[in-house]
Amino acid sequence: MEVLDILIIGAGPIGLNCAIEAQKNNLSYLVIEKGTIVNSLYHYPLYMRFFSTAEKLEIDGIPFISTAPKPGRQEALEYYQEIARQKNMNINLYERVLKVHKNQDFFEIETTKRKYSAKNVIIATGFYDIPNFMHIPGEDLPKVKHYYKEPYPYARQKVVVIGSSNSAVDAALETYRKGAEVTMIIRHSEISRSVKYWVKPDIENRIAEGSITAHFNAEILEIKDQSVIFKDQHNQVQEIENDFVLAMTGYLPDFDFLTNSGIELNGDCLNPTYNMESMETNVPDLYLAGVVCGGKDTHLWFIENSRVHAEMIIRNILLKNRDH
Repeated sequence: MEVLDILIIGAGPIGLNCAIEAQKNNLSYLVIEKGTIVNSLYHYPLYMRFFSTAEKLEIDGIPFISTAPKPGRQEALEYYQEIARQKNMNINLYERVLKVHKNQDFFEIETTKRKYSAKNVIIATGFYDIPNFMHIPGEDLPKVKHYYKEPYPYARQKVVVIGSSNSAVDAALETYRKGAEVTMIIRHSEISRSVKYWVKPDIENRIAEGSITAHFNAEILEIKDQSVIFKDQHNQVQEIENDFVLAMTGYLPDFDFLTNSGIELNGDCLNPTYNMESMETNVPDLYLAGVVCGGKDTHLWFIENSRVHAEMIIRNILLKNRDH
């Protein structure tokens, strides 16, 4: 069986960047991705625009040409997928990694299709796969959506949006403008300060004028077939009629996969253990790259500030190879 120099888990922007660095340095590699190339971006809302400008999303110095100051989902998909085509990357799509095990000499990687061997493994899986569940009655009803794609299904419906971050604000504004009756349930006292600066005044004005109802310092208690029950800022329990719930409560890395791979998690945020200079975890030759490094703190790493992980990892691998 061939023993790869590197097996990369995840074909997001950072996983692709790791593949580019491996190619540059003549290291044998394979990228395994459970979906399509930049799968998380593919599942973003159709009309989503990035907070970052195009140049901050570039990898390997390849220009990202955008027609707008802030590129959108479609442009990003074209950019990253075209890079994968141009570079003729070794990528297996629609294959999920089930297990990573380190034996004495190398890693054994088991997927839904076959087994692989590699000297080094890079986990670049992001955090968009697992919703941050609220664990309340009714959360499993079909009317509850943890992913928002586009506003059209919610026209003329009573929609509750849970959350106050970018995804919640986008969902609230877009569904409102397509004719939904929107109520936001927000556990904080204000709209998140991390909301895109050109969107924040819009949602605040819509709330101020009463076009969108917002309950701050509120807590969702139960979701029923035709209503939602929540506790308002005065600790009063309210029940309102409802057709759909968009639970924009955030997403989490696959912590079970990380721990089963031997990576130690720390503190309330379950921060993975890794070396800040090499990105190597407590498991020798097992590396982390990209937003997965932040644990529950999913606002810590972005494409623009984790692009450097690829060079750091490959530099460390080459250094080890030289020392051996």
